[in-house]
Amino acid sequence: MTYAVHQPSYLPWLGFFDKMARCDVFVFLDNVQYKHREFQNRNRIRTKDGTMWLTVPVTFEQGALIRDVRIDNSRDWRQEHLKSLKAWYGRAPFFDTMFPLFDSLYGQEWERLIDLNVATVRLLCQEFGIATRTVFESALGIGAVKTERIVHIGRALGADTYVSGAGGRAYLDERLFKEAGQRLVYQEYAHPRYRQLFMKSDGDFVASLSGVDLLFNAGPESRAIMTQGDRHV
Repeated sequence: MTYAVHQPSYLPWLGFFDKMARCDVFVFLDNVQYKHREFQNRNRIRTKDGTMWLTVPVTFEQGALIRDVRIDNSRDWRQEHLKSLKAWYGRAPFFDTMFPLFDSLYGQEWERLIDLNVATVRLLCQEFGIATRTVFESALGIGAVKTERIVHIGRALGADTYVSGAGGRAYLDERLFKEAGQRLVYQEYAHPRYRQLFMKSDGDFVASLSGVDLLFNAGPESRAIMTQGDRHV
Protein backbone atom coordinates (compact mmCIF):
# COMPACT_ATOMS: atom_id res chain seq x y z
CA MET A 1 0.00 0.00 0.00
CA THR A 2 1.31 3.42 -1.01
CA TYR A 3 0.67 6.56 1.03
CA ALA A 4 1.50 10.27 1.06
CA VAL A 5 1.15 12.95 3.70
CA HIS A 6 0.51 16.65 3.09
CA GLN A 7 -0.97 19.72 4.74
CA PRO A 8 -4.40 20.53 3.28
CA SER A 9 -3.79 23.36 0.79
CA TYR A 10 -6.21 25.79 -0.81
CA LEU A 11 -6.91 25.00 -4.49
CA PRO A 12 -3.59 23.12 -4.83
CA TRP A 13 -1.25 22.91 -7.81
CA LEU A 14 -0.94 19.93 -10.16
CA GLY A 15 1.94 18.23 -8.33
CA PHE A 16 -0.28 17.88 -5.26
CA PHE A 17 -2.90 15.98 -7.26
CA ASP A 18 -0.37 13.89 -9.15
CA LYS A 19 0.93 12.67 -5.79
CA MET A 20 -2.62 11.84 -4.69
CA ALA A 21 -3.28 9.93 -7.90
CA ARG A 22 -0.21 7.72 -7.30
CA CYS A 23 -1.25 6.70 -3.78
CA ASP A 24 -3.69 4.28 -2.24
CA VAL A 25 -4.15 6.53 0.81
CA PHE A 26 -3.56 10.27 1.15
CA VAL A 27 -3.26 11.69 4.66
CA PHE A 28 -4.27 15.27 5.41
CA LEU A 29 -1.76 16.54 7.93
CA ASP A 30 -4.19 18.56 10.07
CA ASN A 31 -2.41 18.13 13.41
CA VAL A 32 0.60 20.38 12.74
CA GLN A 33 1.22 24.10 13.18
CA TYR A 34 -0.37 26.45 10.68
CA LYS A 35 2.06 28.43 8.53
CA HIS A 36 0.72 31.77 7.38
CA ARG A 37 1.25 33.18 3.89
CA GLU A 38 2.15 29.86 2.34
CA PHE A 39 -0.28 27.70 0.37
CA GLN A 40 -2.61 26.76 3.19
CA ASN A 41 -4.80 29.83 2.70
CA ARG A 42 -3.95 31.00 -0.82
CA ASN A 43 -2.96 30.05 -4.34
CA ARG A 44 -2.31 31.68 -7.70
CA ILE A 45 -4.31 31.95 -10.91
CA ARG A 46 -3.35 33.41 -14.28
CA THR A 47 -4.29 36.92 -15.45
CA LYS A 48 -3.49 38.87 -18.60
CA ASP A 49 -0.68 40.62 -16.71
CA GLY A 50 0.83 37.52 -15.10
CA THR A 51 -0.62 35.99 -11.93
CA MET A 52 -2.66 36.97 -8.88
CA TRP A 53 -3.27 35.43 -5.48
CA LEU A 54 -6.63 34.15 -4.32
CA THR A 55 -6.25 34.55 -0.56
CA VAL A 56 -8.63 33.35 2.14
CA PRO A 57 -8.50 35.77 5.11
CA VAL A 58 -7.97 33.90 8.39
CA THR A 59 -7.73 34.47 12.11
CA PHE A 60 -5.50 32.37 14.33
CA GLU A 61 -3.40 32.45 17.48
CA GLN A 62 0.34 31.97 17.49
CA GLY A 63 1.12 28.26 17.31
CA ALA A 64 -2.39 27.30 16.17
CA LEU A 65 -2.84 23.91 14.54
CA ILE A 66 -4.14 23.79 10.98
CA ARG A 67 -7.42 22.24 12.08
CA ASP A 68 -8.11 25.17 14.43
CA VAL A 69 -7.60 28.08 12.00
CA ARG A 70 -10.79 30.08 11.41
CA ILE A 71 -11.80 31.98 8.30
CA ASP A 72 -12.35 35.74 8.66
CA ASN A 73 -15.77 36.15 7.09
CA SER A 74 -15.97 39.86 7.87
CA ARG A 75 -14.69 40.29 4.29
CA ASP A 76 -16.70 38.93 1.37
CA TRP A 77 -13.77 36.87 0.08
CA ARG A 78 -16.04 34.27 -1.51
CA GLN A 79 -17.49 36.79 -3.95
CA GLU A 80 -14.02 38.21 -4.55
CA HIS A 81 -12.71 34.80 -5.56
CA LEU A 82 -15.72 34.07 -7.75
CA LYS A 83 -15.37 37.42 -9.50
CA SER A 84 -11.67 36.79 -10.09
CA LEU A 85 -12.33 33.37 -11.61
CA LYS A 86 -15.02 34.83 -13.84
CA ALA A 87 -12.88 37.79 -14.88
CA TRP A 88 -9.77 35.80 -15.81
CA TYR A 89 -11.27 32.51 -17.02
CA GLY A 90 -14.52 33.77 -18.54
CA ARG A 91 -13.15 33.16 -22.03
CA ALA A 92 -11.49 29.83 -21.25
CA PRO A 93 -12.68 26.85 -23.32
CA PHE A 94 -14.32 25.07 -20.37
CA PHE A 95 -15.48 28.02 -18.30
CA ASP A 96 -19.18 27.26 -18.77
CA THR A 97 -18.63 23.67 -17.64
CA MET A 98 -16.42 24.38 -14.64
CA PHE A 99 -17.66 27.66 -13.24
CA PRO A 100 -20.94 26.27 -11.78
CA LEU A 101 -18.87 23.90 -9.60
CA PHE A 102 -17.02 26.82 -8.03
CA ASP A 103 -20.19 28.88 -7.82
CA SER A 104 -21.66 26.09 -5.70
CA LEU A 105 -18.51 25.80 -3.57
CA TYR A 106 -18.38 29.51 -2.78
CA GLY A 107 -22.13 29.60 -2.27
CA GLN A 108 -21.59 27.67 0.96
CA GLU A 109 -20.57 29.24 4.26
CA TRP A 110 -17.18 28.17 5.59
CA GLU A 111 -15.95 28.67 9.15
CA ARG A 112 -12.78 26.58 9.35
CA LEU A 113 -10.00 26.81 6.79
CA ILE A 114 -9.39 23.06 6.80
CA ASP A 115 -12.99 22.33 5.80
CA LEU A 116 -12.76 24.71 2.88
CA ASN A 117 -9.38 23.36 1.78
CA VAL A 118 -10.48 19.75 1.85
CA ALA A 119 -13.60 20.70 -0.12
CA THR A 120 -11.48 22.35 -2.82
CA VAL A 121 -9.21 19.31 -2.96
CA ARG A 122 -12.15 16.97 -3.34
CA LEU A 123 -13.75 19.14 -6.02
CA LEU A 124 -10.58 19.10 -8.12
CA CYS A 125 -10.08 15.37 -7.45
CA GLN A 126 -13.54 14.76 -8.84
CA GLU A 127 -12.69 16.60 -12.04
CA PHE A 128 -9.25 15.00 -12.32
CA GLY A 129 -10.75 11.55 -11.84
CA ILE A 130 -8.85 10.82 -8.62
CA ALA A 131 -10.53 8.40 -6.21
CA THR A 132 -7.71 7.99 -3.67
CA ARG A 133 -8.90 7.34 -0.10
CA THR A 134 -8.21 10.23 2.28
CA VAL A 135 -7.58 10.15 6.03
CA PHE A 136 -7.00 12.89 8.61
CA GLU A 137 -3.84 12.47 10.64
CA SER A 138 -5.69 13.54 13.80
CA ALA A 139 -7.84 10.42 13.48
CA LEU A 140 -4.78 8.16 13.64
CA GLY A 141 -3.53 9.24 17.08
CA ILE A 142 0.06 9.84 15.99
CA GLY A 143 2.30 11.40 18.63
CA ALA A 144 5.72 11.43 16.97
CA VAL A 145 7.41 14.30 15.12
CA LYS A 146 9.46 14.81 11.93
CA THR A 147 10.32 11.63 10.02
CA GLU A 148 9.12 9.40 12.85
CA ARG A 149 5.70 10.97 12.52
CA ILE A 150 5.46 9.96 8.86
CA VAL A 151 6.78 6.46 9.49
CA HIS A 152 4.25 5.98 12.29
CA ILE A 153 1.45 7.16 10.00
CA GLY A 154 2.49 4.52 7.47
CA ARG A 155 2.59 1.87 10.16
CA ALA A 156 -0.90 2.85 11.37
CA LEU A 157 -2.19 2.51 7.81
CA GLY A 158 -0.42 -0.78 7.19
CA ALA A 159 1.39 0.84 4.25
CA ASP A 160 4.75 -0.21 2.82
CA THR A 161 5.63 2.66 0.44
CA TYR A 162 5.79 6.40 1.14
CA VAL A 163 5.69 8.98 -1.68
CA SER A 164 7.52 12.18 -0.73
CA GLY A 165 7.90 15.42 -2.60
CA ALA A 166 11.37 16.09 -3.98
CA GLY A 167 12.00 18.54 -1.13
CA GLY A 168 11.85 15.66 1.33
CA ARG A 169 15.47 14.82 0.52
CA ALA A 170 16.51 17.82 2.60
CA TYR A 171 14.86 16.73 5.86
CA LEU A 172 13.72 13.10 5.84
CA ASP A 173 15.73 10.51 7.76
CA GLU A 174 15.73 7.74 5.15
CA ARG A 175 17.16 5.27 7.62
CA LEU A 176 13.92 5.25 9.62
CA PHE A 177 11.90 4.10 6.60
CA LYS A 178 14.30 1.22 6.02
CA GLU A 179 14.12 0.19 9.65
CA ALA A 180 10.32 0.22 9.48
CA GLY A 181 10.29 -1.89 6.32
CA GLN A 182 8.88 0.94 4.25
CA ARG A 183 10.08 1.94 0.79
CA LEU A 184 10.71 5.67 0.27
CA VAL A 185 9.91 7.07 -3.19
CA TYR A 186 10.53 10.67 -4.25
CA GLN A 187 8.19 12.43 -6.62
CA GLU A 188 10.07 14.35 -9.29
CA TYR A 189 7.26 16.25 -10.97
CA ALA A 190 8.09 17.88 -14.31
CA HIS A 191 5.28 20.38 -14.76
CA PRO A 192 3.40 19.71 -18.04
CA ARG A 193 2.74 22.51 -20.50
CA TYR A 194 -0.69 23.19 -21.95
CA ARG A 195 -2.48 26.01 -23.71
CA GLN A 196 -3.33 28.81 -21.26
CA LEU A 197 -5.32 31.96 -21.81
CA PHE A 198 -3.21 35.06 -22.54
CA MET A 199 -0.37 33.01 -24.02
CA LYS A 200 1.24 34.69 -27.03
CA SER A 201 4.02 32.11 -27.33
CA ASP A 202 5.25 28.97 -25.57
CA GLY A 203 7.52 31.16 -23.50
CA ASP A 204 4.48 32.78 -21.93
CA PHE A 205 3.44 29.61 -20.10
CA VAL A 206 3.16 30.00 -16.31
CA ALA A 207 3.74 26.84 -14.24
CA SER A 208 2.75 25.89 -10.69
CA LEU A 209 -0.59 27.68 -10.65
CA SER A 210 -3.67 26.36 -8.89
CA GLY A 211 -5.15 23.30 -10.57
CA VAL A 212 -8.17 25.40 -11.52
CA ASP A 213 -6.09 26.88 -14.34
CA LEU A 214 -5.79 23.51 -16.04
CA LEU A 215 -9.46 22.67 -15.50
CA PHE A 216 -10.74 25.84 -17.11
CA ASN A 217 -8.34 25.49 -20.03
CA ALA A 218 -8.40 21.74 -20.68
CA GLY A 219 -11.60 20.34 -19.15
CA PRO A 220 -11.86 16.55 -19.66
CA GLU A 221 -8.25 16.36 -20.87
CA SER A 222 -6.96 17.64 -17.52
CA ARG A 223 -6.18 14.24 -15.99
CA ALA A 224 -4.11 13.12 -18.98
CA ILE A 225 -2.20 16.40 -19.02
CA MET A 226 -1.60 16.41 -15.26
CA THR A 227 -0.06 12.92 -15.24
CA GLN A 228 2.36 13.77 -18.06
CA GLY A 229 4.64 15.29 -15.45
CA ASP A 230 4.77 12.26 -13.18
CA ARG A 231 8.19 10.88 -12.30
CA HIS A 232 9.33 8.71 -9.39
CA VAL A 233 12.90 7.90 -8.39
